Amino acid sequence: MAAEEGKVDPMYQFTIKPLFGTEEWELGSTGVNIAFTNSALWMMITTIAVIAFVQMGTKQQMIPGRWQVAVESLTSFIDNLVQSSIGAQGRKYIPYVFTLFIFILFGNLLGLLPLGVLGVHPFTFTSHFTVTGVLAVISFSIVLLVGFWKHGFKFFTLFVPHGTPIFMAPLIAVVEFISFMVRPFSLALRLFVAMMAGHILLEVLASFVVSGGLAGLGFGAIVSLPSMLLMIVICALELLVAGIQAYVFALLTALYINDAENLH
Repeated sequence: MAAEEGKVDPMYQFTIKPLFGTEEWELGSTGVNIAFTNSALWMMITTIAVIAFVQMGTKQQMIPGRWQVAVESLTSFIDNLVQSSIGAQGRKYIPYVFTLFIFILFGNLLGLLPLGVLGVHPFTFTSHFTVTGVLAVISFSIVLLVGFWKHGFKFFTLFVPHGTPIFMAPLIAVVEFISFMVRPFSLALRLFVAMMAGHILLEVLASFVVSGGLAGLGFGAIVSLPSMLLMIVICALELLVAGIQAYVFALLTALYINDAENLH
């Protein structure tokens, strides 16, 4: 958040900045910059948090602790999601879908931590299309690999639903193909837009709080106080959105894998 003369730039929070003096890091003579950025830092923090969460929850105790209950509950949740979406053969995809779900969930939640009061500004990497796009491409690549590995060229029958009239087959195939190819874009866009919109709204409300406070007590009571209360409500809503978006990403990934497994 950048504040200057009582103003808040809602887009500043999405700025990717090199850290630790890595601005000039380039890959040989290619000119490709490989600086370690705030986005990379928070992805690393999220990865460490996910590993620590899972490791602390996999201790097999006679009386399960909170961490173990939490991890087992999430694992069971993803297990049910995958098997209901793909079937019994979907069990082999549980590790990937679980990792995808919990990585996105932790990334979303860490970006909402109120660490600004400590001088630390969390970076929500899921609010960048480049990150969500890579996750979507990985899922889409698995769908293609599974589809062609298991069915070969029969995988193309996915674009002609069973029972389609012969004279309609070419048109339906084109429509289904376009719909299929749009999947990774829509998958990435949904998460990116949801997280970005929520954070922009919070920053706009924060600008009202700051501006109202600087304008005086009376104006502050009229503008700042309602804005602060609304921010609290929006933060609670963002926590819900963080979980829902992780769930939707995992669910759609499972459904797309189901198409590759069963040609539905």
